Amino acid sequence: MYLTPQHVLLAGATGLTGEHLLDRLLNEPTISRVLAPTRRPLAEHPHLENPVGDPAVFLPQLGGRVDIAFCCLGTTLKQAGSESAFRQVDLDMVVAFSKRAREMGARHLLVVSAIGADATSSIFYNRVKGEMEQALKAQDWPQLTIVRPSLLLGERVEPRLGERLAAPFARFMPGKYRGIEACTLARALWRLALEEEDGVRVIESDELRKLGKK
Repeated sequence: MYLTPQHVLLAGATGLTGEHLLDRLLNEPTISRVLAPTRRPLAEHPHLENPVGDPAVFLPQLGGRVDIAFCCLGTTLKQAGSESAFRQVDLDMVVAFSKRAREMGARHLLVVSAIGADATSSIFYNRVKGEMEQALKAQDWPQLTIVRPSLLLGERVEPRLGERLAAPFARFMPGKYRGIEACTLARALWRLALEEEDGVRVIESDELRKLGKK
């Protein structure tokens, strides 16, 4: 069954995937409102509401009802500066955003995790992503879609050196380990948003590539 959301909440709209997803959402004729809180202002659009500032301040103040929520928040350990700062973004902020989205009426949450997410992993990054997934499952969403892309490909406003170095190799990796274009991931997220399937779905990168090309 396919649904047509009209009121959307989006976190991470200034990131690589979030930018592509925002552009798609604002060009969908069925969507009347996109609420996208950010730290820096976005370009104005008649269907966009863009609270700007500290998420800790504006998150509790977000108002209006939403049908669906997308979470594209994410950073790197280098950008965050410490493990605790990384956890604040990739775990705490994601969980807080998702909780607020549920309070605003959203029944479906789509969240960008990462390939290899595992709460028991010895790798810090993978472990935090796994803990984030567990925390969202505990929120008891009617519909929760977790996507696990491999290395994201595309031009960022703030380039990540590691991604640039790995990108040429990631394009030739097998199966779900092959890199995925951020625009492809955004298309896959929108396609998944239109599907109604109660419970938790975990979509790996190879399937995301297929969904994003259709």
